[in-house]
Amino acid sequence: MTTAEVSPTAAGSGANATEAFRASTARHGSAEASQERVSTVVGALLEAVHGVIREHDVTYPEFQAAKAWLMALGEGGEWPLFLDVFVEHEVEAVVAKAQQGTKGSIEGPYYLPDQVRLPSVAGLPARPDEKGDRLVLAGQVRDLDGAPLAGAEVDIWHADADGYCSGFAPHIPDGNLRGVVIADDEGRFEISTVLPAPYQIPTDGPTGKLITAAGWHPWRPAHLHLMVRAPGHRQVTTQLYFTGGEWVDDDVAQATKDELILSPEKQADGSLRSDYDFVLERD
Repeated sequence: MTTAEVSPTAAGSGANATEAFRASTARHGSAEASQERVSTVVGALLEAVHGVIREHDVTYPEFQAAKAWLMALGEGGEWPLFLDVFVEHEVEAVVAKAQQGTKGSIEGPYYLPDQVRLPSVAGLPARPDEKGDRLVLAGQVRDLDGAPLAGAEVDIWHADADGYCSGFAPHIPDGNLRGVVIADDEGRFEISTVLPAPYQIPTDGPTGKLITAAGWHPWRPAHLHLMVRAPGHRQVTTQLYFTGGEWVDDDVAQATKDELILSPEKQADGSLRSDYDFVLERD
């Protein structure tokens, strides 16, 4: 049996990602850029495109095919998906050079704000028959000096054991495997959930056609998404992966980092447990 047969895809969620992004305009804010900055960045981008055309002798049929694909990408609502998978990791790497504390990673297209708030020791909302191995993620949120950050928020979301995310797959209840866990007075938290599965990025739209045409694979390794925040401190947006997991060394989004790979340990009750602390720098 192939990997594709045992790990269902998250296909069909590209348009939903566009809707979620538009709905969160206030969270993303608007970047104020000077005319000089726009000219510099856009000019460099266009020059890079021109350079590719010259270097690879791009033909008119190839140019027209690219134009048609870009139009389909927009009409299919897949710009957030495409940019988050193929571009965001470079933006994150540039920004990270000036940051301290826990390593960040890409946010991806599947974040949804305003999820249920939970106490420091909590289980994520789940279906009564939720499949998958039980996983406990525990740790502490601290500042750069090691002081605990009381009441820090650990905003967490992830795919289920079949690789689907709530809010983007119609058969999953809203809010499933999503929540905002509030750390205790010592900045500690303990989150019970299930081990997520690897998943394919949506392959039934323009992004998938590009991947197929290029002969690339569409897989992301199993991971947890997190935003960790505390008043007066820079929010950390990151992902946690699992040692030995499929696609960890070949992530289509190129978002994995050694510092973000967990090694869960089997507990007496059969569950898996990982401890991971988050360190936030001041704003």
